[in-house]
Amino acid sequence: MSLSRIVLSSGRLIELTELRMSSTYGGMLEGYPCRPVNAMKISGLQRQAERAFPSTPVHLVPPSYEYPDRTARAFGPVEVLPSVACMGAFRSTPVAPELEQVLHRSALTVVWFQTVPDVPSGEDADPALRGILWEELARDHEL
Repeated sequence: MSLSRIVLSSGRLIELTELRMSSTYGGMLEGYPCRPVNAMKISGLQRQAERAFPSTPVHLVPPSYEYPDRTARAFGPVEVLPSVACMGAFRSTPVAPELEQVLHRSALTVVWFQTVPDVPSGEDADPALRGILWEELARDHEL
């Protein structure tokens, strides 16, 4: 059973089978959101996804940034990612047309950031998430 279904911009229907959410800057005791901190957050989330789903390719949806204060600081200006870091396991029908749909699925682990802790669903999901190029990124596997 899936948590939700998303219709990609290509028209492909994908199912979200597992979702992990966390506060983007939760536990940050010192410093401020800036380019170096964000790079560490993003690479850390990608590594977590690779460890959690080792048999599935991992894709990062390029995040959006806000720049509330452009004042020069030690590590550059304040650069803020959306407040919720997400890691999701998605599946769909096979990418390769010659594969039997009853026996095969395609899968992709996706890392993305969003502003609210809502489960993405349908055609209302974030456009960047819906823009995933499934046929290029997902991997087919036998059930």
